[in-house]
Amino acid sequence: MLMSPIRCIILLLLVNFVYSGRVLRKIKEHVRKIQYEKAKKNVLMSAVNGHKPMSEVRDGKIHQPLDHFDSQNDETFPQRFFVNEAYWERPHGPVFLFIGGEGPISEFNVLAGHHVDMAEEHGALLVALEHRFYGESINKDGLETENLGDLSSQQALADVAEFHQYISDRFDLSDKNTWISFGGSYAGALSAWLRGKFPHLVYGAVASSAPVKAKLDFSTFNKVKISSLVLILVVVVVVVVAFAAVEAALFAGNATEVGKDFGCCEIPEDLEDQIEVMQSLADIVMGTVEYNEEGGILTIEEICKIMTNETETYDSETEAYDRLIKLVQIYRATGEEPCLDASHKQTIQDLSDTNLDSAYNGERQWYYQTCTEFGFFQTCEDASCPFSRMLTLQAQTDLCPEVFNIPQHSLPGHIAFTNKYYGGDHPDTDRVLYVNGDIDPWRELSVLEEDLDKEDKDMTILIKGTAHCADMNPGGAADRPALKQARKAIERKVAKWLKEAAWKLVG
Repeated sequence: MLMSPIRCIILLLLVNFVYSGRVLRKIKEHVRKIQYEKAKKNVLMSAVNGHKPMSEVRDGKIHQPLDHFDSQNDETFPQRFFVNEAYWERPHGPVFLFIGGEGPISEFNVLAGHHVDMAEEHGALLVALEHRFYGESINKDGLETENLGDLSSQQALADVAEFHQYISDRFDLSDKNTWISFGGSYAGALSAWLRGKFPHLVYGAVASSAPVKAKLDFSTFNKVKISSLVLILVVVVVVVVAFAAVEAALFAGNATEVGKDFGCCEIPEDLEDQIEVMQSLADIVMGTVEYNEEGGILTIEEICKIMTNETETYDSETEAYDRLIKLVQIYRATGEEPCLDASHKQTIQDLSDTNLDSAYNGERQWYYQTCTEFGFFQTCEDASCPFSRMLTLQAQTDLCPEVFNIPQHSLPGHIAFTNKYYGGDHPDTDRVLYVNGDIDPWRELSVLEEDLDKEDKDMTILIKGTAHCADMNPGGAADRPALKQARKAIERKVAKWLKEAAWKLVG
């Protein structure tokens, strides 16, 4: 009997990790393109029906200080933003700020999403700001290693503060225009930190799937209940056995055979290349989990069928190995990939690329931030990990000195500073709404419990059965009841903030 999709979802989400190997980066870029086209189509259809007109959207660039904390430095960089005035009730309507994260923003960040739906309801001005050094918000030499020192979350928050003043001046805003910030994932953390560091600028903040706690080795987040393990035992066994079989073949000196079996771009003779192979294999599973039916190359249901072969038994280690080969073949055919990435040298070249075209995928910049601020290295040294023990913290942090000349021994200090500066998973914030899905592993680094000692306490929402940033999407008929309820709760909280802010002005 085929394992149900729900059981497969439980398994795969529990073992999800987000170390961006090259395969995962390709899947991510594929999904980004699919989602962009989908959003574009929906917005155009809405415009035809006289709703959410694109003609109301403007983009622009503000010249920001390259270093907000050095008054002697007069260098600047262009920072992109978008504005949508379609719903704004002049002159005192609120301002909804969408904060960009580790990638480019587009006009659809002020045209589609749950925050846009709420902006329409409350007559808000919509603005979106791209993160420094991502997308188009970067100088020509910005990706050079010596210039990446100006890339940090602290500088990014100062950018938002400057942008707040710019928009206030441009639209003649006053304290009667209440600002609410929104962000998801890293940008969700920025939304929360903005409220904590600049409470006079935003009255409240929504922080979706926000990993506010930095962590060097993020390997211990797979907290699985025994009852869940019973349900998913068969798929766990197949995945574990398959990866163990690949490891065994490599350790036995059969790298040529492995390279041919999985269609590797080159034979993984060296240990570093063998680690790349194991990373690529894991990335196929992880990319499927992270994006599932949102535009990924495969779906969770498809990967479960492949790995279980529509049965609840497997005959041998060889069969599990063969199923993994089939999975790779389908991934390559569907994604039109000529071969499977297996070169550590190529990974170094990709992360070392300082061409501005590379700024758009953001991988070099984000890896720099993991080395200097956050860690977030997803390893497989924990006993609960079903993949290869070759995916170690050492293997991932080796890239910091190799690519950026950042010593490995400095990483723990960087992570400790970030947590001290922002407060870790007990940030010094109030009027922040922390929203997480209960099957999103990133929730382990977010805020999950309300602090009842705070006067204007933070609020938390944990959504049953949803994953990363699901609440940020526009509502749909097929959404889970828990997700619909969560969006209603977010709407109530935002409405309450706006009402409170108005009362305080009157008082």
